[in-house]
Amino acid sequence: WHDGRLVFADMGSKQVLTVDLTGEVEQVCVVEGRPSGIGWLPDGRMLVVSMNDRRVVRLEPDGMLVEHADLSRLASAPCNDMVVDGRGNAYVGNPGYDMRNPPSPLPAAELVLVRPDGSAAVVDRSVRFPNGPAVTPDGRTLIVAETVGERLSAFDIGDDATLSKRRTYADLPGRAPDGIALDADGAVWVADASGNACVRVREGGEVTDVVDTGRG
Repeated sequence: WHDGRLVFADMGSKQVLTVDLTGEVEQVCVVEGRPSGIGWLPDGRMLVVSMNDRRVVRLEPDGMLVEHADLSRLASAPCNDMVVDGRGNAYVGNPGYDMRNPPSPLPAAELVLVRPDGSAAVVDRSVRFPNGPAVTPDGRTLIVAETVGERLSAFDIGDDATLSKRRTYADLPGRAPDGIALDADGAVWVADASGNACVRVREGGEVTDVVDTGRG
C-alpha cells in the first residue's frame, strides 16, 4: 500500500501494477525478468525484485528501470519476496532450490541484504525457503516467512543492517507461510500458500483469525 494505492507484482504478465479504491488499474513498469518483491528507498524510488535474473531493479523518476543490485552470485535460486526498511536496506529471499525439480531433503536458502548503494551480501543461510519478510515499525526486527519450514522466524537488525539472534516468532504446523504483513497491533497476517487461507498470528504462535480465500 503506497500513496493511496495497492502496488502489486503481476508475475504472469511481467508487470508492476497499481489499483486504487475505485478499482482503477494502472501499469507502473514492465520487468522482463518477472517481478516479485516491491519496496521503496527513502527518496521515494521504487525497488523491484527481478526474479529470473536474480536482480533488484530501481525505477528512476524518468520512468527508466536500472539495475540496483546483481544477486546472481549470492542467491542459489530465482529471487522472490523482499522488504525495504526505513533506511533503504532491502532483504531478499529465494527458495534455495529449483522448484521444477526439488531435491530431497530441501536445503536452506540465503537471505541477502542489499544496501541503499546497491552493495549486497548474504546475512543468513539457515532459513528454509525465505518468503514474505516484514520489518517492525521501530526498524529493529525482521520477521521472515519460512514456507517449507512452516514457521515465522525473527531476527534482530543491527545498526549496520546485519542480522542476529534468530528465533522462532511463530510455528505454523501444516501451513506454508508465503506473503506476510504486520498489522497495527503488531500481529502478522500470513498468506498460507497450501491452505486456501490467510491467517493472523501473534508472536508465540496464537492464531487469532482465519480467512478462507477459496483458492490456493
